[in-house]
Amino acid sequence: MIKNITILILSMLLCTTFLFGGNPDRQGEAGAYELIMNPWARSAGLHTINTAGIMGVEALRLNPAGVSRIDGTELLIGHTIYLAGTDIGMNAAGIAQKVGENGTFGLSIMALDIGDINVTTTESPEGTGATFSPNFVNIGLSYAHLFENKISVGVTLRGISESTTDLQAFGFAIDAGVQYVTGDNDEFKLGISLRNVGSPMTFKGEGLSRQVEVGGALATNTNTVENRGASFELPSVLNIGLSYDIILPAENKLTIIGNFTSNSFSEDQFGIGAEFSLGSVFQLRAAYKYTNDSTEDSSIDASPVYTGLAAGLSVILPFKKGGEDKFGIDYAYRASNPWNGSHSMAIRMNF
Repeated sequence: MIKNITILILSMLLCTTFLFGGNPDRQGEAGAYELIMNPWARSAGLHTINTAGIMGVEALRLNPAGVSRIDGTELLIGHTIYLAGTDIGMNAAGIAQKVGENGTFGLSIMALDIGDINVTTTESPEGTGATFSPNFVNIGLSYAHLFENKISVGVTLRGISESTTDLQAFGFAIDAGVQYVTGDNDEFKLGISLRNVGSPMTFKGEGLSRQVEVGGALATNTNTVENRGASFELPSVLNIGLSYDIILPAENKLTIIGNFTSNSFSEDQFGIGAEFSLGSVFQLRAAYKYTNDSTEDSSIDASPVYTGLAAGLSVILPFKKGGEDKFGIDYAYRASNPWNGSHSMAIRMNF
């Protein structure tokens, strides 16, 4: 019965490939694009293409099925300097906890730090002297289950909040994913995830109100009128990934990774990458992501900000010699044009 349910979920995710396709004509029509930003350094060093092999807290962002592939507890804290020069930062924290033999719960939070923006009006286009700071926060609660160490499924329910001092929008999104592992040493992995499926969001608040004068020639009254905000869709994404581990001597490993991303509001993307693991202490990774530019109008530059190159490394050490509890530091760099790329850093603890 459990196997049949798993196969059904996998088939449903595979069928979604027929519903998605890169569509440059819809570019910019979605909102809440912070949902496709990656604040975690380890997966950012692979340009977020490790759908098949991602595990632990980082899986909460890409493929919730990977949350189940940990033992005990994992705590992760990350910060990203987003497109250096824009003064935008991403802060994230998450925890994953094994429950029973095969279940795992996860909780994550991510927030954008955009800084202070000058308030301008038609009377003071250079600024009034006041500032405001937009708030972009999303919180995800996940559950993943591992079946016989071969198939894992996971789901995330995410709350999304965007606001300023006088405008607010709130929505929900669901992520779902599957991972399949096979081989004598679990060297072959397949992963599929469908992310950011939810209802449209709409901004509401006093910021949409304005004063208008109504009345005839003899009397004029000032009334407050509220404009209706237009709704916007979430940036739904489908990922299909493969990976293969090449087992090397002295407990070393080289992992080859491939991934296809179908964006419902932008172009499709293809990614390849590799990760070298020196035992369980050091990891070095790099990836390249290619965006399929199908724009027919040559006057429109639809190329993404990221140039496609990403790289990173991790150092993992035990808290004490011979102990099972571990402490890790991750770093990643993603090249961009313009600006000076994105730098991601994270601290990870497993116990």
